[in-house]
Amino acid sequence: MTTRGATADVGLIGLAVMGQNLALNMADHGYRVAVYNRTTATMEQFVGENQDTPGGLVGCPTLEGLVAALKKPRKIIILVKAGAAVDAVVEQLLQAGAEPADLVVDCGNSQWTDTIRRETQYALRCRFFGSGVSGGEVGARFGPSLMPGGHPDSWKHLEPIWQAIAAKVDPKSGEPLEDYAPGKPVVGGEPCTAYIGPNGAGHYVKMVHNGIEYIDMQLISEAYHLLRTLGGLGHDELSRVFAEWNRGELQSYLIQITADILQQRDPTSPRRFLLDVVLDTAAQKGTGKWTAINALDLGIPANAIAEAVFARCLSALKDERVAASRKLRGPASRFRGGRKALVEAVRQALYCSKVCAYAQGFQLMAQAQTEYGWTLDFATIASIWRGGCIIRARFLQKISLAYRRDGALVNLMLDAYFRRALQAGQESWRSVVALAARHGIPAPAFGSALAYFDGYRSARLPANLLQAQRDYFGAHTFERVDAPRGKAFHVDWPHPARPQLEV
Repeated sequence: MTTRGATADVGLIGLAVMGQNLALNMADHGYRVAVYNRTTATMEQFVGENQDTPGGLVGCPTLEGLVAALKKPRKIIILVKAGAAVDAVVEQLLQAGAEPADLVVDCGNSQWTDTIRRETQYALRCRFFGSGVSGGEVGARFGPSLMPGGHPDSWKHLEPIWQAIAAKVDPKSGEPLEDYAPGKPVVGGEPCTAYIGPNGAGHYVKMVHNGIEYIDMQLISEAYHLLRTLGGLGHDELSRVFAEWNRGELQSYLIQITADILQQRDPTSPRRFLLDVVLDTAAQKGTGKWTAINALDLGIPANAIAEAVFARCLSALKDERVAASRKLRGPASRFRGGRKALVEAVRQALYCSKVCAYAQGFQLMAQAQTEYGWTLDFATIASIWRGGCIIRARFLQKISLAYRRDGALVNLMLDAYFRRALQAGQESWRSVVALAARHGIPAPAFGSALAYFDGYRSARLPANLLQAQRDYFGAHTFERVDAPRGKAFHVDWPHPARPQLEV
């Protein structure tokens, strides 16, 4: 298989499932795509099985061949494992003939700090650019949410392709447009992509997206567990509950697939449900952890997001949990409430917790733009998450509108719409958290989100005692409520008279 001159519009390196589907997506939109994979047989099979795409595929057995096949300035997309593999591929591309004017786009789940480093490191040798991609296999094939970040001049070259292949939503309702098929992409609609900002901004926003995804999934799992354990709902009943929720304000991709998963029978034994045989240990790839660590670095209380990461860590201790279940006893109380009331209470608790989770994510991005010198458009970020991505939801239309109403909104919970929603649902929310505690059912995400809500709305917290303790043992000083902010004081605790000193 040989290349035939510079006829391709865009190149793609890495033909795992995401790479293959993104290549087909671009080809469906009329782009001629040159493709390369480290394993040549994979590339040959992929091209051989997809010879009738509108734009066409050009199989390249070498990186030199891929570079030669592309029109200048070249646009080359990398979809390989994050980390050292990205640097290795970029170096190989440069050795294969890539030039300073060529655009090299990393579409993997790279850490945003690596994207900043690479943009600087390769500045004289190519135009390095980072873009978050969310939507899984189906999103990559028919329309993902794309979060590009890098030099604005580089974005101009990538923008037409990204706007073409991104998921589309109805501009008025925000509902995803999903009337697609191979070779027949969605026509019209508002694309779920927009320029995020310079250097690592795109990958940073994708990281926060994934952190929100962690807490969204954890909250849904806790809702399922509460209804199953407390309410005794069977899988078919639970599937109907989630399907009903998906027709209301909780409508989302994750709620939709939960309803589907709940009704799935075990393929090896159809008399039982699949969830009954799925091991209760959840894996993770690191982006949720990165979000929690960054929140700690920036001093932002993203406690619910962090709790979702810790919940996965706890789930991994399967053998320890099984052993502990035989020795550590919980409460023996039985739930005597009504199922219908419980379902509604859990629904409201889920919605309120979801508001807090997103508030934490956007609060983190707000601090990040100050810390890293970016200007992030939160209304736009919410809007490009409405379709294509894993957290796509009707809810995001409300978030986008909230930031359009008030671009300086300090916290999502303070928007009038969400403030009313929290007020209306908090009684049920509190009852669900209390029920979980009373019956010994772990609901860390629900509880953490509620603690965030109560902490944020408290004019006074017990941190006064905490800071006094710090001053007592470490002379860390404190501020006074009756003095201007910024003035520091210290009590000479060992002195018999304990005088106060102004520092």
